[in-house]
Amino acid sequence: MDRRYSKSHQWVELDAEGHAVIGVTDFAQRELGDVVYVDLPAPGRELQRGSVAVLVESVKTTSDVATPVSGRVIAVNTGLNDAPEQINLDAEGAAWLFTLALTDPGELDEMLDQQTYREFIASH
Repeated sequence: MDRRYSKSHQWVELDAEGHAVIGVTDFAQRELGDVVYVDLPAPGRELQRGSVAVLVESVKTTSDVATPVSGRVIAVNTGLNDAPEQINLDAEGAAWLFTLALTDPGELDEMLDQQTYREFIASH
């Protein structure tokens, strides 16, 4: 599966086991400014699509990050606890936020592909 995007600026990519790796887009990190703190969800937590999963604090603002798909948290990027600024450096790579075991894989079909997401942010 290609990477999918939400209109609230998260990305989802399936790993080799079919779990959803989730992060914020480069567009989102630019809007946030310099990230100074990240509060990640606890492993085992059940998340419903649209529910707040992560709190990101930057020098400009504090933002809630909602999960674009539903599932159970099976991993978090603990490296962000000590180096939250990684979100500014590699938001769509090494600075992924958390991984879910999906409860409704069909939700991925409702997300945007890369081209549609680029068109969406260009129009806003």
